[in-house]
Amino acid sequence: MDTLRFLDMLGFVLGLIYLYLEYRASIWLWLASIVMPAVDMVLYYRAGLYADFGLAIYYCLAALYGWAVWQWGHAGTEKREIPITHFKASLVLPVSAVFLFVWYIIYYILIHYTNSTVPVTDAFTTALSIVALWALARKYAEQWLMWFVVDAVCTWLYIRKDIPFKAAIYGLYTVVALLGYRKWLRMMPS
Repeated sequence: MDTLRFLDMLGFVLGLIYLYLEYRASIWLWLASIVMPAVDMVLYYRAGLYADFGLAIYYCLAALYGWAVWQWGHAGTEKREIPITHFKASLVLPVSAVFLFVWYIIYYILIHYTNSTVPVTDAFTTALSIVALWALARKYAEQWLMWFVVDAVCTWLYIRKDIPFKAAIYGLYTVVALLGYRKWLRMMPS
């Protein structure tokens, strides 16, 4: 078995663990969020998915932030786990602007400094993932809807790049994103 296929399969298993933990809103999802991207960094680099490679680095760093927010709550509050809430309407415009800006910057980097064969798609999923991970760290239920879009596009992208196990796990993520959204809505405080 070649290294790329092994990393693809290992990422699949780690992805299942992460998905289970996220679905349950378990703080342990953040530990999986450190290990899985470390494996993915090598996989994505070898597959020529450079924005995804950079995103895996971001995931590792953001996992530390997510763990801290979930463990200790918002800055300036007493130590408590933050509740699941809705994405605030006042955030839609600024977060959309950040998403579009990051998408453009990543796209620009990919077309000018790499040999990426999928710069628009790679940049799109990376930019939206950055926003979705931030929304997950803040425990906004709508983060699941962002992940649904990312996961559906990534499923197609990984099929195109011949990374079948990663495509399979993202196909599963696509379905679970809808189920997770419904579950988190039920878990929200009244």
